[in-house]
Formats: sequence, C-alpha cells, structure tokens
Amino acid sequence: MKHLTAAASALALLSATPALSEEVTAWRLFVSDHQKPVVHAIDAVAGTRIATFDVTAPARLYRSEAGRTVFAVQGKGDTVAAISSGISFGDHGDHGDIEVEAPRLLDIRFDGKKPSHFVDHGGDIALFFDGEGKTRIFNETDVLSGKPDVREVATAAPHHGLAVAFGDHVLVTEPNREAPDELPVGIRVVGRDGAMVGDVHACPDLHGEATSGNLLAIACADRLLIVTDKGDAPDVATLRYDADLPRGKSTTLIGGRGLQYFLGNYGPSAVVLIDPAAEDAFRLIELPTRRVHFAVDPIRAKFAYVFTEDGLLRRIDVLAGRLDAELRLTDPYSMDGHWSDPRPRIAVAGDRIFVSDPLKGVLHAVDAASFETVEAMAIEGRPFNLVAVGGTGERH
Repeated sequence: MKHLTAAASALALLSATPALSEEVTAWRLFVSDHQKPVVHAIDAVAGTRIATFDVTAPARLYRSEAGRTVFAVQGKGDTVAAISSGISFGDHGDHGDIEVEAPRLLDIRFDGKKPSHFVDHGGDIALFFDGEGKTRIFNETDVLSGKPDVREVATAAPHHGLAVAFGDHVLVTEPNREAPDELPVGIRVVGRDGAMVGDVHACPDLHGEATSGNLLAIACADRLLIVTDKGDAPDVATLRYDADLPRGKSTTLIGGRGLQYFLGNYGPSAVVLIDPAAEDAFRLIELPTRRVHFAVDPIRAKFAYVFTEDGLLRRIDVLAGRLDAELRLTDPYSMDGHWSDPRPRIAVAGDRIFVSDPLKGVLHAVDAASFETVEAMAIEGRPFNLVAVGGTGERH
C-alpha cells in the first residue's frame, strides 16, 4: 500500500510529463475528512500529498465548472471556504494552455447559517444557506482575484433549498410556506431587480439539480423541470416520469459531459438515465444491491460509475443503458444506519477512477481503461468527499 507523503520538491507539484515537453498533464484530488476540519490536496498522478488546509468544520467539497476553485461547504461551521486548485487553462482555439502552481487556501469566506447547495452555472456561483433561506451569488473570477461582488436573493422562509444563477436571472426554490422544514414546492424566476418573472413553477419535494450541455434539470417528486435559455428569461418545461417506471423519484442528479443526459438515483437500488430529447426519456438500471454513490466520467463520455454497498464499483455503459463491468474494492458498506455515516465516494481524475474508503483510511485508484485496481493510497483520518481537477495542455 502506498502512503501519501508531502511532495519533496517543486517538481512534484506539477504532476507533469518530462520538463522539456510542451505538453503537460496535471491532475489533483481534493479530499475532505469525515470527522476532521481539514482538506487534503493530492497529486493524483504521482500519489503524493501536496498540502493540507485547515478549515472550520468537516466539509463537503464542490469544484467550479472551470476547476480553478474548490469550495469547502461546512454546514456545521456556518461557512464556506474557497481553495485555489492551482490548475487553470486558457483556450486558444486549436489548443489550450495550462498553468500549474501550488494550491492555496484563499483569504475569503462566505459566512451564513447552514450552507448547503452549491451550484456553478457558467462561472456564476450560487451558495444557498438553509438556515437563512438566502442565496449568495458571485463570480469565480472575482473570488480568485480576492474581490467577490456578492449579491443576495432571499426567499420567504429558511428551508433546504437551492438557487441557480442563470444569466441575468436567478432560479430559486419556493419554500413550503405551511411547513418550511419540508422540501420546497417549486421554483421561481427572479430578475436582477428582485421581481419575480412569471408564476412559480410547481416542483413538489424539490431536491437536486444538474447541468448537461445547455440544459438544466431540477428534480421533483413526480417530474423534472428542464430549463433552457430563451434569451429574455429562462424557459422552464416539465418532463414527467414515465408511467411504467416503478414508484420512486430522483433526489440527486449529475449531468453528462460529452453526451447530453442526466444520471439520477431512483429508489435505493437503482439509477436512471434521463435524456429529455428522447421519446423514451427514462431508462432504469436496477442494481444488485443498494447504491452508495455514483458519478459520470467527464473524459470517457460513454461511461458512468456506481458504488454499491457490497463494496463493488460498477461501470455503466450509458449508450447501452446497462452495467457492463464490476470490481471489488472494499469491505461492505451497509446503507443501514444514519445517512451521514462515512461511506465511499467516487471521483474521476484523468485515466484513473478514485474511490475513498473512509473506514480503512485509503483511496483506491482504478485504471479507467482496464477497469482494474492500480494502487491503494493510505491517507490519515477518514477520507470522505473528494473532487478532481486537471487535464492536459501546453506550457510555454
């Protein structure tokens, strides 16, 4: 078993191909701990720990769309921290430049009661604070410059909600006014002047959203809301679950990359592939046992992955709509018990799929091409939530 150690030199920070090469590949993992208020930055290519950042409370991690920033959402600490990933890309049409530097904890915090949902839409980030019923909206570039211009959008009551910055508009959840502790009942569209545009779009038991291509999907009890940009204001359409689906709903959605689709949970032992443009929009994939976590592959668009409680990582062929490979990685992780108990999470970094194993203090690395275990990297504590950033570009 490989043990993670701090990088010994500046070269280890680069995760790069040979120094004289024009093409550079860099991938980093950011890993939070289930119990401790720390975030580890790991060179995913070399398998070395680059840095450890102290935060206020155990965190859930979210990366920006561009991958330049990782946000540590600390629900029990009433704050959100921002970490520069140290990897950024510049688009030059026929190629992209890459810049790689040391990651760093930014001197910026977003404080508020019970931060929860994080949504990045085109570089505009919306943080929703459940304990206030408010969202704070800002641009990633401004965060990295140290001068975020934050605007707030308030709702009628504190609740477990979300918001999406959508150009000049904001989509924000409508709380259940009779029972704010329950899930939201709809989405309202708000302009920059704070005025509501149109009526509230019904979405009972709203929970979960994702973007794929130019589509935004929001999950409801009996339908999805599909949002597109029509210029003057977002267009919100309804996509109801197929009548032949078993009873259930999605509460977590992930948007496909390269292919336009959504992957969602559906009951405890299934996932569903959703293509809003298809005649049969929903394809249910039954799992042999209960689902723990799932992720899409942002590089190999054909594939997605689901980890099940029997300790197996399973690969989904998105085009065929079926499971096509499996690999045992850990001891069983039962879904009985509390929803927040430490359980594995998945992240894809280049040619490797990483799965956290919090009870063993290990990150399992799987080769994406062969779907075989490459190595197990020991990491102190209980590694939990993880996100990957990186790619390949030219360095001058």
